[in-house]
Parts: sequence; C-alpha cells; structure tokens
Amino acid sequence: MNNIPAGAIDANGVVDNTKAARLRPLPVRLAAHFKHFWPIWVMIAPALCFVALFAYVPMYGLRLAFVDYDPVEGIMGGEWVGLKYFKQFFESPQFLQLMGNTFRISLWTLVMGFIAPIILALLINQIGNLKIKSFVQTITYMPHFISVVVIVSMINIFLNPGSGIIGRFTGDKSLLANADLFTPIYWITEVWQHMGWDCIIYLAALSSVDLALYEAAKIDGAGRLQLIKYVDIPTILPTVGIMLILRMGSVLSVGFEKVFLMQNPMNLPKSNVISVYTYQIGILGNQFSYGTAIGLFNTVINFVFLVVANYISKKASDTSIF
Repeated sequence: MNNIPAGAIDANGVVDNTKAARLRPLPVRLAAHFKHFWPIWVMIAPALCFVALFAYVPMYGLRLAFVDYDPVEGIMGGEWVGLKYFKQFFESPQFLQLMGNTFRISLWTLVMGFIAPIILALLINQIGNLKIKSFVQTITYMPHFISVVVIVSMINIFLNPGSGIIGRFTGDKSLLANADLFTPIYWITEVWQHMGWDCIIYLAALSSVDLALYEAAKIDGAGRLQLIKYVDIPTILPTVGIMLILRMGSVLSVGFEKVFLMQNPMNLPKSNVISVYTYQIGILGNQFSYGTAIGLFNTVINFVFLVVANYISKKASDTSIF
C-alpha cells in the first residue's frame, strides 16, 4: 500500500488501479511501459530512426527560407532576412499562374483519384467468383508498379500523331502539345495507374462486412445496387473519411517527376506547377533560399488543408486522425 498514490484510494479503501497507474511519477510509468512493451519498441526502432533521420533532421534546413544563403558559411550561416523571399514569391508575375495550375491539377487528381478506387472496390466486391475477382484485382493494381518514366513514355507513344493508338486519330500534333489538355491527360493517367492499388484498402474494409447482412438484405428483396447503397457504402464510410483527410494533406503536392517529364514548351503555360518551379529556381537557378521559401509555403498550405479537413470530418462524422 505504501507504493500506491493516495489519490488512487477511495473512501472505502478500494484501490483504483487505472488511476493509480496514472498518478505515478512519469519515470516510473515509462519504466513500467518499456518493461512490458520493449519487444515492440525494438521492432519499430529502425523505422523510427529512418523517419527521424530523413524526415525531421532535414527540417533544420528550412531556416534557409529566412536567410540569404551563403555557400561559404553553409546552412548555419547567412544574413537573416525574415519573410523577404515569401514576399518575393507572392509579388512574382508567375505566382497566380503557378497557384492556378497547381490547384487545377491537384484538385482534379484528388477528386477523380479519390472516387475511382471506391467505385472499383465496390464493383470488385460484387464479383462472386473468387478466381475472377483475384484476376481483376491483380490486373487493376499492376500499373501501380510501373515507373513514372515508363508511364510518361507510354503516354508519348500512345499520343504520337503518326503511330500512337490514340494520336493517329487526333490530327498532326500530339495531344501533349495542347496546353488545355495537359490536366485531363495527367489525371486520367494518374487514376488509371493508381486506382487499383488504392482500392485495396477499401476491399479490406468490405471484407469485414457480416455476410448475414447480405443474406438479410436479399431476403428483403434488395438487389445489387441496394446492397451497395445500404450495406457496402456505410461499411467503408469511416475508411473513406480517413483517406480523404490524408489526401487533403497533399492537395498541392503535384508529382514533380511526372509533370516535369510531361512538360514541353507548348504546354508550359498550363503545366508549370509549384514543385517544378521550386526545382527550376532552387536547383537550376542556384537560388536556394528562394526555392526553400516556395517549398515551405507549399507545405504550410497542405498542412492547413489537412487540419481543416480533419476538423470538418470530426464534426460531421466523428472520424479523424487527431
């Protein structure tokens, strides 16, 4: 009894073990925690070290956005200039174009790339034959493993006006030469490549549905559409909420590699996005502080979208990630 905190004992002398554990000093609680769960911590230690080394340590470099970078003094040096480079970006003639292009491509990819996997998962879940179901699922997620370079090469081949299976019907110029078609080409190919892989998590959620619900619904006369509407969709709604929140955290993070590889002088007015502009300014132009400021601005906007989406989801459906 001497080791039990006084606040954990009620008027009848009964010990509340949960409250007693909570009232113990922090070092004692940590020692007890690691004593019971040390195998788990050992197992995840490499992953924690990896994340800390490659995700958090480099964050110190963000100070470049607020200083005039001097190659001689390195990251630790440079004169403090505050928000100078942020102001320079906001006042840049390209600011509105970059934001417009980034928002347009990101939102189309977000919306269509979010809806397509849900529809695909619902359709695959309706296939009764397990062999056909596995075959369809395998075929649809295989493009996910194709590299971006190969995907863009395939796009160029398909849209080639001389020999492409699509380009031969569209005139003498490749569709990628049309700036207005850059966004549709980007998000359509992005959805095709990743919807099979993204639908796996929804199929996992659908696998938890009690088969008795299907039987009861069929007895009541429900068809396939009714089964999807009243059984499948309510089952995956919490998963949909979480996935939407996570996607909102990268709403402005248009894939640099794919956009960069698909760009050409003719579609540049509609394809130049923040990530590519950061590369052009920071790496090619050797303006490291300016490039860091643009990248930090992009990250802050993504974080704001994530927090807002999480707040709305928590209020609307009590589903959130924090």
